[in-house]
Amino acid sequence: MRARQVFHYKDRQGDLVCEMVVWALPTLTSERPHGLKYRFYCGRPGDCLVRYDNESGKGDHRHYRILEEPYPFVSIEQLLADFRQDCARLAGWRW
Repeated sequence: MRARQVFHYKDRQGDLVCEMVVWALPTLTSERPHGLKYRFYCGRPGDCLVRYDNESGKGDHRHYRILEEPYPFVSIEQLLADFRQDCARLAGWRW
């Protein structure tokens, strides 16, 4: 069984792009004990301002331009709230 996409959002504001994608995984793993795979992005072409993801081998983490740090995943609701706040603060995204 494969991962199933459960959420997708994509929008533009001028040259800014914001995209959020979440997949439900068929099984829990030590890297993804919450059972989700996600990729959230906000930036301009060639200029990533904010990104949250949990690619294999890295676990939950976020990027602020070139800075990368672990992200303490609590819930999908908190993940969305944190990402939205960072997009507004760092990219000027208007929700």
